[in-house]
Amino acid sequence: MNNKELIPKIHSSMYYQLKKKGYATTVDVLMDLEILSKKDYELWRNGKVPYLEKVCNINLKKLSTVLHEIKVYGTKHNLKPSFTVYKRWAVKKKGGQGKKPVIILKFSKSGSEDIEKSYATHYVDVKAIEKLKEEKQLNKAEKEQ
Repeated sequence: MNNKELIPKIHSSMYYQLKKKGYATTVDVLMDLEILSKKDYELWRNGKVPYLEKVCNINLKKLSTVLHEIKVYGTKHNLKPSFTVYKRWAVKKKGGQGKKPVIILKFSKSGSEDIEKSYATHYVDVKAIEKLKEEKQLNKAEKEQ
């Protein structure tokens, strides 16, 4: 896929994520564009893959374009960048005793702070979040009556 085809798909993914949940994430864009499969995402979240880029099916230059365009979209639409720490999903030990240590996941092989931050930044539509919260409260109030 060339950049001329890729960029509108990135923007479309961002738009629909924002409409649905009020924020957009890089991993969801990657899954929407079929650059990252849900299965590979889950393997990464469970600590079975050392870094996310390893299971993305496009090269690093294209991934860089995706990250750049997500940021461009966020800036253009006055979205609030929100850094999110991605941790390995907790796995319960046999017998339910104790917790495994918290492990921060890596997105890139290099582990560069700038690259990691680009992947881990969510873009939030503050007004949409407020509207979604209000709708949720109204729905809850209606169900209680």
